[in-house]
Amino acid sequence: MKKMISLRRHEITLLPESGRVIIRPFIPSDPERIAAILGRILALTEEEVGKELESVREAFECRHYDMETMLLDHYAKVQPHINSSHPLSLARELLIGAIFSGEYSLESAALFNPSIVPHPDQSETPAGGLRFIMSLRATGEGHISSIEFRSGMIARDGDISFDEISRFVSVPHVVLNPTYRKKSFILKFHEMGFDNDYADSVLAPLAEEFTRNDLNKSVETTRNDNDPGTHENRRTLECVQWLADSNYELRFSPKLGISERIIFPFSANESNGIEDARFVRFTDDDGSVLYYATYTAYNGRAILPQFIETIDFLHFRVLTLNGTAVQNKGMALFPRRIDGRYVMLSRQDDENLFIMFSDNPHYWSDPHILLRPAEVWESVKLGNCGSPIETEAGWLVITHGVGPMRRYCIGAVLLDLEDPTKVIGRLREPLLCPEGEEREGYVPNVVYSCGSLVHGNQLFLPYAMSDKFTTVASVPLDEILVALKG
Repeated sequence: MKKMISLRRHEITLLPESGRVIIRPFIPSDPERIAAILGRILALTEEEVGKELESVREAFECRHYDMETMLLDHYAKVQPHINSSHPLSLARELLIGAIFSGEYSLESAALFNPSIVPHPDQSETPAGGLRFIMSLRATGEGHISSIEFRSGMIARDGDISFDEISRFVSVPHVVLNPTYRKKSFILKFHEMGFDNDYADSVLAPLAEEFTRNDLNKSVETTRNDNDPGTHENRRTLECVQWLADSNYELRFSPKLGISERIIFPFSANESNGIEDARFVRFTDDDGSVLYYATYTAYNGRAILPQFIETIDFLHFRVLTLNGTAVQNKGMALFPRRIDGRYVMLSRQDDENLFIMFSDNPHYWSDPHILLRPAEVWESVKLGNCGSPIETEAGWLVITHGVGPMRRYCIGAVLLDLEDPTKVIGRLREPLLCPEGEEREGYVPNVVYSCGSLVHGNQLFLPYAMSDKFTTVASVPLDEILVALKG
């Protein structure tokens, strides 16, 4: 790297905090075990129930906002296994809920792979400053990943600070009757190989926007009017439900601070984690603003790129992406259309950086290679570190490269503003390599980011250190652009 690029490592480290916990179901898969456990609690006297419940409250209530609601939710999951004609007391229901619950420490293993976007509310920002929201990948027991958020301020002088992090965390309310877009739903269903008459009989009666209740009614009608006995028909109905479960809506209470909002795996295809969300502030041609994010859903066997939409970081729509190019990891959307089309970076082959164009942000095909590894430090594979950033000189793309000893370094590329398939320049040497303590962690010798932003004349680059911690660097924008153009 040429000496003219001066990189500042800010004295900030976001560390995992094991005390930030949520309540998750802890229910055995064996019905006989469930029945045996229930039998022990049902045999207790009301006095014993009250005593045990009070003990639970003393130990755990101070760690959660609304523990009773979660315990009753978990009680409802096992209630069908209770063979009793007598109604249970609220105390006994809560104790049963506690028996089938457990705490999960969201970030006990790592807090890493950040992306950063301007905060949607800049109303009380000091002159010359910028409020931001940072997303982070939090990983806990079983290596299950979720999305966490932080907020903070970039000051006029380039100093960066974070708002106080809450001790409490909360999962969102899942909208029970979400809406779906018929065109996108059908496209994805056909991609999955279910282009048959049985599928058509389910989807044809539905409106262009339909709800989950509408879909359930159509499935039931199709099941009653046709023979679901064949394997293909049963599989078709199962995949209709699977696809619907993969598209859902989440709502957080506006009373929750940004650091208290957790997007935890909900659907079956992300049961083992939500990985590496790349958020971008997208401005459409009419001036409207929407925040998008791509992430990788992982179920323990396969990965599936997914899409998030939000305006306010309170209400989120989670959607499957469609098209033959929806595969592998590292999809990153450009922050605006180019010539009326959406543009996306991707990595189809786990080696090269691709670019693709679409009329629909939910449908992607026909990718073209944009960059191949060129230097030794990126000779194993090349990818992006988040959405491109628009500058007067061109689209600034922060990249990552993997080289000898599986060392990850961060670089930069400049693309033409009007035709981003044209590469104006790329750094021959890395912008950032792991140094000192940055080399030590769950996966050593890695620096990695999922999104940066420019404020003033500074590029602010949050990055993860060896899949364990997160910090922030900043670089003068003009120095990068001179190096790239030179």
